[in-house]
Amino acid sequence: MDFLNYPQPLADLISSLARLPGIGPKTAGRLAFHLLQQPQISQDLAQAILAANHSLKKCSICSNFTDQDPCALCQNPQRDSSELCVVEHPRDVVSLEKTKEFKGRYHVLHGVLSPMEGIGPEQLTINLLLKRLEGVREVVMALNPTVEGEATALYLARLLKPLGIKVTRIAHGLPVGGDLEYADEVTIARALEGRRQL
Repeated sequence: MDFLNYPQPLADLISSLARLPGIGPKTAGRLAFHLLQQPQISQDLAQAILAANHSLKKCSICSNFTDQDPCALCQNPQRDSSELCVVEHPRDVVSLEKTKEFKGRYHVLHGVLSPMEGIGPEQLTINLLLKRLEGVREVVMALNPTVEGEATALYLARLLKPLGIKVTRIAHGLPVGGDLEYADEVTIARALEGRRQL
């Protein structure tokens, strides 16, 4: 989108908004105009962003975003410290916690291995993960079913299995209410691989 006809501050705002994930130039333009027409929303948003950047940090144990260190999940004595769930992003912890199924602890990698983007093990929190394995019986890989997610899961499994730790992967497949007719071959194959006895 051509920002040449806009005043420079507006062009800069649109350009900044367009760098957010899932926001294209047209949506960025609509958001920018909305923010300019609603100055209170703009001020509240700016203050919320500054406050979050100032007060949130990574937990020194699990690397999840927190306003206290260690985070509430790591401090909770009722969590099973023998089970560790490895996720890509802090938002994945929120998604898993909503299910109320996993009772163990988490570890956030803050990404996945991606040689094309220059992301190797050093850019992730893998070293921190390896330092917290004492007493861990099982590591659950809850990484997204992408090429990079699969490669990261395999890389971590190769590191962990020689330590005598059980490494499992969350199942992937058909969503509840989904139709086989509309599922792609990879999804159906994953669903077959993850089948369980009834």
